[in-house]
Amino acid sequence: MQEYIDNGLPLGWLINPQDKQAEIYRPGKPVEIVQLPTGSNAIL
Repeated sequence: MQEYIDNGLPLGWLINPQDKQAEIYRPGKPVEIVQLPTGSNAIL
């Protein structure tokens, strides 16, 4: 993902459905890891 940021990407999301989490990438900020909601009605 760092290669995309280095080339000007303003925001990147890497979604991992197996671990039910998303990594949010922004230039100049640490990676933010968000746990996805659980349950039958959970959406992102």
